[in-house]
Amino acid sequence: MDANQNGSQQPPPQSDQTASPPPQSPPPPQSAPTPVGAVTADDRTNGMLCHLLSIPLGFLGPLIIWLMKKDQSKFVDDQGKEALNFVITVMIASFLTCGIASLVGIVFLIIGAIEANKGVWYRYPFSIRFIK
Repeated sequence: MDANQNGSQQPPPQSDQTASPPPQSPPPPQSAPTPVGAVTADDRTNGMLCHLLSIPLGFLGPLIIWLMKKDQSKFVDDQGKEALNFVITVMIASFLTCGIASLVGIVFLIIGAIEANKGVWYRYPFSIRFIK
């Protein structure tokens, strides 16, 4: 009579494989340095301000932020120049169109601020590149 038939149970046969060590926990996360060219939250805020401050302050808003931050962030340097170029372009166009271009300019400045806040390297659809 077989041992399994009389009610006694045998342990399953052991495999010939050696036991693997228990999985190790992953190393604790280390704070990674910010990659070169990465857009930080501070960069996004300053880039957004370059665009938004153009509405009440004209070219002075982006000029001030750009001069203060251009050496600290490539993103703010780029967005400050972009906002300055656009505001100067809109000022010239507004003079020629008796202010109608200012309304269109405000809409594009708000769009630029929203995109800069997302970290997008925004380009206005029309702008003369006075500052490069």
